[in-house]
Formats: sequence, C-alpha cells, structure tokens
Amino acid sequence: MTDGRQGGLRESLRPMLAVVVGGHTDPPWPRRRRRTRFGSIDLRSAGDPLLASILALAGYSQMDTPHPDLGGPFSRTLLLLAACGGVAPLLLRRSRPLVAWRLSALVMVISSIVVSPRSTLGTPYVPTFGIVYLLCLYSLAVRCERTVTIGAMVVSTLGCVILDPPTKAFALLCAVPLLLGHAVRLRRTTKQELAEQEARHEAETAVLQERQRIARELHDVVAHHMSVIAIQAEAAPYKVADPPPELAESFADIRASALEGLTELRRILGVLRTDPSAQTAPQPGLERLEEVVASARAGGLSVETSVTGEPPVLPGGVGLSAYRILQESLSNAMRHAPGAAVRVDIAYEPDALRLRVHNGPGNEPDRVVRAGGGHGLVGMRERAAMLGGELSAEPTHDGGFVVVATLPLGPEALAPTA
Repeated sequence: MTDGRQGGLRESLRPMLAVVVGGHTDPPWPRRRRRTRFGSIDLRSAGDPLLASILALAGYSQMDTPHPDLGGPFSRTLLLLAACGGVAPLLLRRSRPLVAWRLSALVMVISSIVVSPRSTLGTPYVPTFGIVYLLCLYSLAVRCERTVTIGAMVVSTLGCVILDPPTKAFALLCAVPLLLGHAVRLRRTTKQELAEQEARHEAETAVLQERQRIARELHDVVAHHMSVIAIQAEAAPYKVADPPPELAESFADIRASALEGLTELRRILGVLRTDPSAQTAPQPGLERLEEVVASARAGGLSVETSVTGEPPVLPGGVGLSAYRILQESLSNAMRHAPGAAVRVDIAYEPDALRLRVHNGPGNEPDRVVRAGGGHGLVGMRERAAMLGGELSAEPTHDGGFVVVATLPLGPEALAPTA
C-alpha cells in the first residue's frame, strides 16, 4: 500500500520535476524565410533583442521612482542592470526555451522579494518582467513536451499563490500563452507528420512506378525474343529437305511452348502497359550510346566516353538497364549541373558490365534545380538490384557527382530477382 502511494506521488510530481530539473526541448521548427525575412534581416531573430531593449527601458522606468520602497536603497546603475537582467531570458527563449523560462521565473521571485514594487505599481513584481515571463511560457509550450507544459502551469500557479495571495489574476493570465503555445505545437506537429507521410508516400509511389516501368520494358524484351523463337521453330523444318517426323514434331512443340509462354506473359504483364497500341519492338541498349551522348551534348554538357573490352551480346535486360542508367545519369547532370564536364566509362568484363558516369560542378550553379526528390536514383537502384547488380551514387569532393553501376552478365542477369 505504501509503495502504491509513493508511486502515485512520484507520478503526480513528475511534471514539476520535469520542468524544474529536467525536461526535453524539441529542435527549432524550420523557418519560412519568405515570411520572416526583410532583405538580409531575419525578423524573428531581430524581434526579440528589439523587444528586450524596449522592455528593459520600461522596467527601469517603473523601478526608478522617488518612492523609498523602489529606488531608495538602490542606485540607478544597479536598477538599470537589474532591468537588463530581467529581460535577458527573451534572448534565449527561441534557442533554449526551458532555460529561458527558468531564468525568468527566478527573476520574478527575486524582483518580488528585493524590489517590492506593490506600493506603487499594485503588483508584487515588475510588470515588464511579467511580460517576459509570459513570452517564455509561450515558447516553452511550443517547443517542449506536454509534461513540461503541465509542470510549468503548476509551478506558475503555485508561484502566484505564494507571491500574490490577494489575487490570482496572473495565474489565469499564464494559462493563455500555455494553451496558445500548446495549440501551435499540436498544429505544427500535425503538419510535420503529414509532410513526412506525404514524402514517404511519394517515395513509395516512385518505387512502384519505376517497377511498373521496368516490368513493361522487360515484357517488351522477353516478348520479342519469344516471338523470334516461335518464328524460327516454325521455319526450321523447311530448311531441311525431307526432315524426319521426330524433328518436325520437336520444332512444333518448341513453337507451341513459345507461343503459350508468350500468351501467359502478355496476360500477366500486359495490363501494366499504359498505351495498348504501343509497339512491342525491342528496347534500346548500349548500341545507342552515341545517340544518348549526342542528346546530352545538345543539352549543354561536355561529354567524353571511354569503352574498354570487347562488347558481347548483352542480355536484353542488362543492355536496357545500362542504357536507362546512363540516360538518367546524364539527365541528372543536365538538371543539377548545367554546363558540366561529364566522363562516361564503360567496361566490358567477362562476368560483368561496369558503367561509371562522373560529372563535375556546373558552370552555372545558380540554376541548379533541386526538385524531383531523388526518384531517378530510386529507379536506377531498382534496375541494378533487379539484375543482381550494385549501384552507388554519391557526391564527389570536387562538387560533382558520380554514379557507378555493376551489372552481372552471368545466369543471375538472365533470371532477375524480385
């Protein structure tokens, strides 16, 4: 029973402990520069120092009166320092809201005990310090978790009861910035979660769209080759004079199997085609290297190519994926580094095709296009992974970008993984 009471007491004191000795502060919210900047001046950053200066002068004016309870025991220099120190938490409320609130609360307590302005101002605290306290409360509610906000409300209420027993008006006033700040925090948190979900949805949609595109292209490649098999199997018996019946029957079975497989392929993957009237001609490969390079040069890039090794007869999927990776890499260079020098290296090895596209920094960096969200890189990685290969894409130390793809030419390239 005692343990239960102690646990309940600790739970009830947790908000106060969080706000007094602990608490978590979220990072600053991203600033919308279009609305908060005037030329090169950040209005949000400049607003707090300006307001602190105004409140410091107002606080000094309130404390520097001929009444003996106010200005009598203290020199004007000391009062000016006290007024500046009382508004100093304003300068911390955006970067360290919890620290700013604690300092402001300490200032309120000290000023109510030492300065005692009730006889002239009607309150046990300097009004300008109260304004600073309310602003710090708002920043705390916006940037801190709910437990800390509740603790700040409890501490503020208890402080008002102790410092100003006759009236609890300031305690009610403290609830306004806390509720307003908490509402702003909920709104911003909701918008941030929605933005994150939208970004994830866009990325997932990009992956699905790219996989559909790859499936359509592979459908064209496989359908073409299976059609060729069926035609050759049908024509083979006529190339031999008096072919044995067993041979003709075997070729007939091959043709029937090819046509059956082609029918199943079109039934399964044909629904992915957005244009039913599209041609089923084979997709492009690296034999069109000069064509895609010429297009990039026409777009303002300076492209150099290097081909090493003897080009083999590439599987349709490998040639198509290499062509698309090269095409997307050059397109990214045109968008993000206009006028850059690009080096394309293609190496044909016994077991793999290696493609490297490196572009330097653009000649016109102010025209860099940042839209797109990196969906092109998603597609390139999907193509490489589909063939059991690897792809890396990363910036270089000279301010450029490099894409390196390794596509295997062995059996794994002919049977892509899901």
